[in-house]
This record gives sequence, C-alpha cells and structure tokens, in this order.
Amino acid sequence: MAGAPHLCRDCLATQGPPAGDDKAPSGRCSECGSPRVVRHAELHELAIAHIDCDAFYAAVEKRDNPALANKPVIVGGGRRGVVAAACYVARMYGVRSAMPMFKALEACPDAVVIRPDMPKYSEAGRKIREMMRTLTPLVQPLSVDEAFLDLGAIDRQRRGSPAVALARLVLRIEHDCGVTASIGLSYNKFLAKIASDLNKPRGFAVIGRAEATDFLAPKPVGLLWGVGKALQSRMQQDGIATIGQLQQRSESDLVARYGSIGSRLYRFSRGDDDRAVTPDAPTKSISAETTFQADLSDPVRLQEQLWPLCERVARRLRDKHLAGRTVTVKLKDVDFQLFTRSRRVGAPTQQARTIYDAAAPLLRKETTGRSFRLIGVGIADLTAESATDTPDLFAGEPRGQTF
Repeated sequence: MAGAPHLCRDCLATQGPPAGDDKAPSGRCSECGSPRVVRHAELHELAIAHIDCDAFYAAVEKRDNPALANKPVIVGGGRRGVVAAACYVARMYGVRSAMPMFKALEACPDAVVIRPDMPKYSEAGRKIREMMRTLTPLVQPLSVDEAFLDLGAIDRQRRGSPAVALARLVLRIEHDCGVTASIGLSYNKFLAKIASDLNKPRGFAVIGRAEATDFLAPKPVGLLWGVGKALQSRMQQDGIATIGQLQQRSESDLVARYGSIGSRLYRFSRGDDDRAVTPDAPTKSISAETTFQADLSDPVRLQEQLWPLCERVARRLRDKHLAGRTVTVKLKDVDFQLFTRSRRVGAPTQQARTIYDAAAPLLRKETTGRSFRLIGVGIADLTAESATDTPDLFAGEPRGQTF
C-alpha cells in the first residue's frame, strides 16, 4: 500500500519519508527503523476495535516467572483436563486451546504445565480493562482478556486517531501489565474481531470498507459469527463452502433455506454488522462444569457430580442478582462428543434445588451405559432476581438417588 497512511507501532510516528527518500529501509519506520509499521488507506478513519491479549494465561505465568520465558508453557487442569492456554512456543508443537491435555503432552512432552490461577488472571484482566476505559467508555468485554472498543468519539486533538490511540494503549499494556495484545481495527465488530486474529502475536490488522467483500469471499463460511459445525455442514451440502458463494445468494433465498439466521448470513457475508459496542453487555447464561479424573458411566456416581455444580450455578446467579428459566445439562463422552439437553422451569430461579430437579431427569436420559469424561450444568433466559421463585427453607441437598 505505497502512499497509504501509516503508523509505527513502536514510536507512534505517522509521517512517512518523502517520495524517493531512502533513509529508512523498505517497510521500516523512517523515524526509529522499526519494522512494526501498519499501512492502510483507511487507517485513520476506522474506529471499531477488538483487542485480544496473546496467550493470556500463559503470558501472565511467564510474566511472573521469567525463567519460563523461552519454554513451552501450557496452562490447564491435569492430564484429564483440557488446555486453557498455550504459549506460542508450545503452539509451534501443535498445542492449541481446548485440546485434551493428554494430546497436548503427546505433542509437546517437555512443556511446563501450570494449573490455572483464575484470581490472578482476573486481576490482570481488570487492570487492562481499566486502561481501555481511560481511552473510551465504550468498552464491551467478551472475556477476561479481550474486548471491543468504540473510539468514534475519541479526542483526536489530544490522543490522535483511533489507530494511534490503540497502538499507544497496547504499548502501555505491555509495559504496565507484562503481557502483549493484538489489535483488529475496522468499521464494525464482526470484522474487527476477525482482524485481531490475523497477525498474532503483537498484531495490528486493518479491514476497511473498500476491501471487506473481497477479503471475505475466499474464506470458509465457518468464519461467520453464529455458523457452527452443524450449520456449516448443512451449507456445504447446499454447495456453499466459502463466503463468496454465500455472497451470490439473495437474502430471500437464504431466509427461505435457513430461517431467520439467513438474514444475518446475508449481511455478514457482505461485511455488514450494525451491532453497537455495548458496555456491560448483559450476561446470557451462567454455567459450571467439571472434568473427571477417570471416565464415569455409573448413573449414581454421575448424579452425585450434579449437585455441587447446581450449587455453584446458584451461587453465581445470586452473586450477579440474576435468575434463569432454561436449565441445560452438558456431557462430553470418551470420544469427545458433546451432548447438551435443556429444560425450561416454571418460573425464574436461582435455587440450586430447582436447578437440580430440572437437570437430573435430563442426565438420567443420557446415562445408559455410556462413559463420560465431563459434566456441566448451565442456566439461561436470565432475568433480574426480583422475579425469582421464593426459596424453600426445607430444600437442601438431595438425599438418595432418583434413578
């Protein structure tokens, strides 16, 4: 993009060398010589960003123990658990988040495995969010280590363009918090999130209006938000494997074939997304799960695992002053196939016993001799706790078994 606006992510310079000036090597900053220069025709016009910390849990552990700096680090729970995070050294061996731990250790037997320390990660994430909010009040966290930001109203006189302000912010995060982050910058949330994953780690990628449709066209439909494996498989059966093939379909055709999600597929395939960056977006569900040290198939033992999870979900509901109506049981078998079953209760609840009474029959239907490695309980259709059912003072832990 010769001649396009540019930004050095190290010294924050935005002025390039004059035409014919060979003071700086090609692709490097003319002020400091850094190769970390981003160029894009719309660089200083775009204002929706997604910031995603790089291998966050592992980065925090390396920050706190410099001896781990060049070692493969996996954050996860025991040999029966899954990988919560893997540093980029471990990723070179093929280790990925959500991979079963035993497979990760087969791929990288010399990895340093660290149990997750969620309070420590939460504190680091809180500090980073506070830094984001000094830049703009429009911060929408997605998890402890990532968030959307809307910098449309930023004070450009004081902070520069959104691109400059973002580059300055991630430098501050790296300096003050000891972790790195990647930036995706675009004109909507959908594309900003895609962009943040393009050049990790320490990336800064831009997707502008001019190239959005062409950029998306060769990508698989699974890149679209809301397209899971089942929908992706169905679309492939209909001859739609890429977003470009989706772009060729009319909105009415997509709605007729896929229902209401067809409109979203039509818009997203063209780079259209009108969702606003919403601070403190409402919680949509609350859940708890556990991975067993050994596979379980005994119905009674599986049911014994259910009650503590229901208690955890109820406690989290009370902490957030929420209640819910749709209870879901989640099971993962020894082949890593995932099953979810849901049931709606009569009134919004935050009571562990009510959640348990809805979840137990769902579990019972699935425990027919199959072995499971994970069980989880969740609740959705959340509302304010003022609408909750009245606690039953005599409803404690269930006694006996109901199989």
